[in-house]
Amino acid sequence: MSEVIKIKRGLDIRQQGKADTVFGQAELPELFAIKPTNFHGLVPKLAAKVGDKVKAGTVLFYDKYRPEIKFVSPVSGELKAVNRGERRRILEVVVQSDKQDLHEEFGAADVNKASREEIIEKMLAAGVWPFIRQRPYDVIANPADTPKAFFISGFDSAPLAPDYDFILSGQEKYFQAGIDVLRKLSGDNVHVGINDEAASKVFNSTKGITLHRFQGPHPAGNVGIQIHHVSPLNKGEVVWVTQPQEVLVIGKLFAEGIHDASRIVVLAGSEVEKPAYYRTKLGASISTLIKNNVKGGKLRYISGNVLTGKEIENDGYIGSYDSQVTVIPEGDYYEFMGWALPGLGKYSVSRSFFSWMCSKKEYQLDSNMHGGKRAIVVSGQYDKVLPMDILPEFLFKAILVEDIDKMEQLGIYEVAEEDVALCEFVCTSKMNLQGILRQGIDLMIKELG
Repeated sequence: MSEVIKIKRGLDIRQQGKADTVFGQAELPELFAIKPTNFHGLVPKLAAKVGDKVKAGTVLFYDKYRPEIKFVSPVSGELKAVNRGERRRILEVVVQSDKQDLHEEFGAADVNKASREEIIEKMLAAGVWPFIRQRPYDVIANPADTPKAFFISGFDSAPLAPDYDFILSGQEKYFQAGIDVLRKLSGDNVHVGINDEAASKVFNSTKGITLHRFQGPHPAGNVGIQIHHVSPLNKGEVVWVTQPQEVLVIGKLFAEGIHDASRIVVLAGSEVEKPAYYRTKLGASISTLIKNNVKGGKLRYISGNVLTGKEIENDGYIGSYDSQVTVIPEGDYYEFMGWALPGLGKYSVSRSFFSWMCSKKEYQLDSNMHGGKRAIVVSGQYDKVLPMDILPEFLFKAILVEDIDKMEQLGIYEVAEEDVALCEFVCTSKMNLQGILRQGIDLMIKELG
């Protein structure tokens, strides 16, 4: 049995609205969208125009600078709209489903007989390559690279996160097929991190992987934290990562020859009447999920979790890498002398209020930041929730002054936005630390490639 890696620094946010491991019933929506903004560093070029008929797997757009990386439709139907933002930047490519579930045929393949080059070519053609991301930088992997390893986190420790054991149950065949593909890509070097306190039946029965058991609070489930504790990144090294449901898509491509965009999503949060899991597809509108299933009042809909997710409208679309939709109250209010009030029902990381005395109580958290942006204070707060051997405050300062040498020395190769999300949550200065980190990563890519 593998050694248990104990994560001591971090924070489990006790939030109301966790879903039971049951499936809810909801119709598939009419509209689906692939959002280029979900993919860091992508400059999209359209491969289809409004009004075109498409199948699941038909190319919608591709990367201008790496045209071999394609992004495909999750359903069959008609390309309904291309929604743009400032400077005509493409925000969403919307497909209206015809409910027929027609697929482009890519042909099944025996992974054991295919070469690495043939596997990559097939993944690129079918539009599943964007599911392969790299560290450093958390961008879509370069097919020309050879990673030193492949890492998958088999559990999510974020607030109200989905249970991957439940999601993968009954799909072991496709998960194993996907793992066999990843082994070919990584030289038979696939690592999976699992929660030591959970059963992990699917992962324990999967062949050809190295299991690592983790114990501790969030962000123990982040793949970046797991890489740091198992095989830290050095300058010049590349590690590839993906998620369990994305492994299923890869496995189905080689087993059945189609791009199957099916996805199980958990709908959770204090404002959801009946939190549950739903069978849907990548890029689906959440309109049918929340219909008659959310409470009244002004609400915030988030594709993802409350720490790293993106705000969407009540008819918005699930992000390409998300398996969670969270609904919380909107925090558009002000408290007179809120900092000085007793705050008996408030959640606090420090001992400012009394939540530290109620270790099992769950809280109805909203989007209010309870304060405004101010200068960075070097207080050691970030170190308490980031279980990495780096100095986060100094890294952020190096990014702000664009000191590339210092950024390298202070560990920018090891972190992605999700790894510093808790630092942002506890930040007294209310800094947008995830945004600052992405600025630093973009600068590194620009200057060093």
